[in-house]
Amino acid sequence: MRLKLRGLDLCHTVLCIGLMLCGEGGVSSVLALGASIICSKMPGLSSRQRTICQARPDAIIAIGTGARMGNEECRYQFQRSRWNCSSLGEPSLFGQELKVGSREAAFFYAILSAGIAHAITNACSHGNLTYCGCDREKHGYHDPEKGWRWGGCSADIKHGIRLSREFVDAREVKRSVRTLMNLHNNMVGRKILEKNVRLECKCHGVSGSCTLKTCWETLPNFREVGYALKDRYEQAVMVEAMKGRRQMLPAFLKLKNPQGYSKPGEKDLVYVDHSPNFCERDNTTGSMGTQGRLCNRTSTLSDSCEILCCGRGYKTFQYIHTWQCHCKFHWCCHVTCSSCSERTQAYTCN
Repeated sequence: MRLKLRGLDLCHTVLCIGLMLCGEGGVSSVLALGASIICSKMPGLSSRQRTICQARPDAIIAIGTGARMGNEECRYQFQRSRWNCSSLGEPSLFGQELKVGSREAAFFYAILSAGIAHAITNACSHGNLTYCGCDREKHGYHDPEKGWRWGGCSADIKHGIRLSREFVDAREVKRSVRTLMNLHNNMVGRKILEKNVRLECKCHGVSGSCTLKTCWETLPNFREVGYALKDRYEQAVMVEAMKGRRQMLPAFLKLKNPQGYSKPGEKDLVYVDHSPNFCERDNTTGSMGTQGRLCNRTSTLSDSCEILCCGRGYKTFQYIHTWQCHCKFHWCCHVTCSSCSERTQAYTCN
């Protein structure tokens, strides 16, 4: 899919570095257009984000990559649910967002924030960004008692988190309960990423004796972050805003219903609105509905035709599934395969 904005092909400008990354050749072409042009045409950015974009065009490429990672992971985690991370609304660098402050929106904000921090940190480690590289604090330190020292290139997760916070949080301009919710969930995404950073070591010594180890920190596979945040989604807590005494604006979030002023934990995903059922298309909430979605007739989980189709029933259609089979390697050096096919059925929601 390609979008036109005032005669410019956004696949080669904005979305090339965001949700529709066009490939390796996109980076040089994007930078050639000039940061001011790209940042002014990029949809969905606040004025503060446009300023950051113009000042750090190299970072905006990593930010776009991270936003794409977050969207893809969101779709993976919810691929069998009524809400499959697709929503009605205008496209932006961050994707299409739900209009209600539900637990689904909480997950979406957290996974985007984590994805952007992950991509920035990874770009630093590979030398693709200015002002950052390997974590200098974890270089040369030696602990004789533990028998290891910092070495290699540790991921500079602090820089990734700092820039992610600066950019992602900058879109929360108006102070409201939804703003406080979004900022909290952004923070949770970054904290979960930081918690899953791994320590890797390499042994040194005669005949592999491992008398000394060199260790460094590496980023986790982003799928691990997705699973961790999905667990937090299942345990998300409902909150409400407490207003300040002077300006009567939302000041902080507290858990809803319990006595007192208990605040949510720093790793709790929070939401302020109950989730819609996502069965029908609804412009008010941003729900796309489930009409036309593939369902599993024999499943008892959320992807079953009964649950996914919300009791509306489903259509059955047949198609021919074709694949390569009976492949043989011939010396030297080619492979021949036969073509196999079978008639199969699929089901879509009414």
